[in-house]
Amino acid sequence: MTLDTLNTLPKSEALEQFAICCGASKWVEEITAFRPFQHKNELFDLTEKIWFSLNSEDWLEAFSHHPKIGDIDLLRKKFQKTKSWSEKEQSGIQEAGENILKDLAESNRLYEENFGYIFIVCATGKSAEEMLALLKVRLENDPEAELLIAAKEQNKITQLRLDNLLSL
Repeated sequence: MTLDTLNTLPKSEALEQFAICCGASKWVEEITAFRPFQHKNELFDLTEKIWFSLNSEDWLEAFSHHPKIGDIDLLRKKFQKTKSWSEKEQSGIQEAGENILKDLAESNRLYEENFGYIFIVCATGKSAEEMLALLKVRLENDPEAELLIAAKEQNKITQLRLDNLLSL
């Protein structure tokens, strides 16, 4: 899709496309309202500006639109609209051994228990081992610091997905 196409989509379709990139409804509404964009850099700059102007509830809403790292079954069942992108983003999981997958599942459980939301990481280009190591390190963070780290990771994911959208 080109930037011109995104700019001229009916509002309902634009909302749907942006929602695939980020699950925070307030972000989706705000970024859609800024159309038309003159160039990609404007879109990407506004994406980040709007994201970091949102509150923690908005961030948590976006997090809830992701499958857990390594949870391929949930990815297939619940996240159909983002399935192909999520599978690509989490491709490092495909090569993981059983022990790594079990450790990821347990660490994900502990993370969610500690922070109240799933582990958010921009998984693109990372192996299962790298993601597991990051997860274990981030389990040690205090809740406030971790929320900001997760929000920064969500911003990276959104940027990548927007770039993918404009590459279709």
